[in-house]
Amino acid sequence: MKYIDEFRDGDLARQIGARIAAEAHPDRSYSFMEFCGGHTHAISRYGVLELLPPNVRMIHGPGCPVCVLPIGRIDLAIRLALERGAIVCTYGDTMRVPASDSLSLIKAKARGGDIRMVYSAADAMAIARANPQREVVFFAIGFETTTPPTALAIRDAAREGLSNFSVLCCHVLTPSAITHILESPEVRQLGTVPIDGFIGPAHVSIVIGSAPYEHFAEEYRKPVVIAGFEPLDVMQAILMLVRQVNQGRAHVENEFTRAVTPEGNLKAQALVSEVFELRPSFEWRGLGEVPYSALKIREAFAVFDAERRFDLSYTPVADNKACECGAILRGVKKPTDCKIFGTVCTPENPVGSCMVSSEGACAAHYTYGRFRDIPIVAASAATEEVTP
Repeated sequence: MKYIDEFRDGDLARQIGARIAAEAHPDRSYSFMEFCGGHTHAISRYGVLELLPPNVRMIHGPGCPVCVLPIGRIDLAIRLALERGAIVCTYGDTMRVPASDSLSLIKAKARGGDIRMVYSAADAMAIARANPQREVVFFAIGFETTTPPTALAIRDAAREGLSNFSVLCCHVLTPSAITHILESPEVRQLGTVPIDGFIGPAHVSIVIGSAPYEHFAEEYRKPVVIAGFEPLDVMQAILMLVRQVNQGRAHVENEFTRAVTPEGNLKAQALVSEVFELRPSFEWRGLGEVPYSALKIREAFAVFDAERRFDLSYTPVADNKACECGAILRGVKKPTDCKIFGTVCTPENPVGSCMVSSEGACAAHYTYGRFRDIPIVAASAATEEVTP
């Protein structure tokens, strides 16, 4: 199949790996952060790390939208279903993210909440049309990739007069998170997360283009290479980053030229700008409050804003003390540094958000066996760590 089979060629991958090993200076280390959860998944699934020399290190960033969703936002959706009687619709992975009081959306559904998994905002609109006497709320999450469909649903609902439909908006922005990581104390003061460059996200960049990353190259002197999701895409991006570091360059390069342009999808950007505006601040799991990093619904479409319609008040909730998802999302720790990884916390029984989505770092490491060095911990002993 075009653009898939040829980007999974094992012989070519080994050749690129050999080129990386030949060009990476043995007397220095290279630390690159892949921001996109799809890249994290590909790196683990296809064994990319095994093809890299020891001095080339990949750091997992907060690029999984399910993983960065804070507990307090999930609590709002649960309250809408259990206390306000709304039909809450959301994506499948969001259903399993742990929330307060040992709940999740799927557990709240078991308690009687009308919570439904959908594949799109359009599905939620169809449910609203079929249930005109019920309030239907679409719990919208994701980066710039999933934002245009949500904007389209809100605009269509306004034109249609679909008065029982609203959106609980939790869309977040990639560039703001990268800036926050580069400005964080771990990077600037403590030096515990040396980042030499970034692999730019694929789907997000199709929407926003490559131009927004110029800021990181110019101001922070960090090279960025936008890459596709296939293993050869990732390998080639790593080679391009190694070459930039060796040459002392910090530019934005586009490996994913078959899909990404400098300007991105202008129609999608215009639609998002019509419906949404920036929030002054938004809490990310693992990053805390990040200024101007998320979107809210504009006043012109306020009737479709679930936060205003139901007068919701957001309350931050601390993560489980045993969970290291916050540090993993910041790149400070690896999944295997967590005491409950692979014992108490598994994809079937996730304690932290990084184990929920297949794009989460912990789930990817667990599913594809990238935890050979994990210390064996008795499950009974690890269970004690989970108690908040």
